[in-house]
This record gives sequence, structure tokens and C-alpha cells, in this order.
Amino acid sequence: MLFMNEKIEYNNKEKEFLLKTARKAIEYYMKNGEIMEVEAKEIPSEKLLQDGACFVSIHEKESNELRGCMGMLEASRPLINDVIQNAVAAANEDPRFYPLRFDELNKIKISISILTKPEKLEIMDYKELLDKLEPKRHGLIIKKGWNRATFLPVVWEQLPEKEEFLGNLCLKAGLNEDEWMKEGMEFFIYEAIEFEEK
Repeated sequence: MLFMNEKIEYNNKEKEFLLKTARKAIEYYMKNGEIMEVEAKEIPSEKLLQDGACFVSIHEKESNELRGCMGMLEASRPLINDVIQNAVAAANEDPRFYPLRFDELNKIKISISILTKPEKLEIMDYKELLDKLEPKRHGLIIKKGWNRATFLPVVWEQLPEKEEFLGNLCLKAGLNEDEWMKEGMEFFIYEAIEFEEK
């Protein structure tokens, strides 16, 4: 096992609450121009008040095309707040897309990935990286100098080959496609609990 920190499990009620809250937060921001607050008594469990790191992704329902994705790699605020902030950011601040419009709300589906704490992957060379990296299980952060990027575990569905996954992640970080084979690159792995609106 590469992981020291355990994944917290969330039940269906908690997952549903987080997804509904993400959607409400986006609508609230569109109408009021500010971040929605949730009262503690509305929150179904203590787990959602613990610090957590998540990514919120927005996809078009019909095409499944990405429409926005923002998140945090390290836990620094209660999970419920992280979901709210990242939902609003995914709808409005992803530089790859124009802000989500009100008339698009019924054409999108929201998914949430809750991350375990990233752990540095200690490797001798890129062959060991290929050996230790587990498709569909590991999310990956790469870092070289100021360049940094991550792919969530769900990205393995689009990029199932390790070399392709790593090459595309390098490009996302603004590096050459084969930079993952070279010295000076740092790799951090994490796992995620991923769920989406039905």
C-alpha cells in the first residue's frame, strides 16, 4: 500500500447533500453575486465540517464535454465550504471556458472528487514511476520549477495508457510532453472519492 492516510467514506445522503449544495451555490452566486453560506444545522454530518480538499467539475449533460473544473489539492477549510467555493469557481473562473450562464443550469451535471492528502512518490527513474502509478486509482500532481498540474483519477477514463496520461499532464503544466522521463520532476499521488449527479 502506498497510502498512509485513509480515505474517509461518505454515505449516499452526504454525497447527495454535497452535490445539491454545489448546484445551489452556483445558482445563488448567479442571482446574488456572492458566496452562499450554509447553516450548521442544515449539514447532515460532522464529516462535512472537517477540513477537506475537493475538485468540482461541470460537464454538459448530452455531450459529457467538460464545462469547468476547479479545486484544491490540500485541505485548508471545512469540506462543505470547499465544495461551495470550488463549485462557484468552476462555473465562473476556469480560464478555459466562459462563465456558466443561467440558461445552461439544466443542461449540466456536476461531479465532485474528494481527495486524500497527496504523498510524494519516491522513485529512482521514470521506469519506476510507470511501475508505481496505478491507473483509475491514483490522481497525480507533477511539479517542476514553477510549473505544476494535476489530473484526477477520473481522467484515466479518457487517457487509459500511462505514457499518454503523463504526456498530457506535462502539456497541461506547460512542459514538454516527454518531461516526465527527465530528471528534476516531482510526482505526488493521491486518491479520490468521486461521485456525480444522477
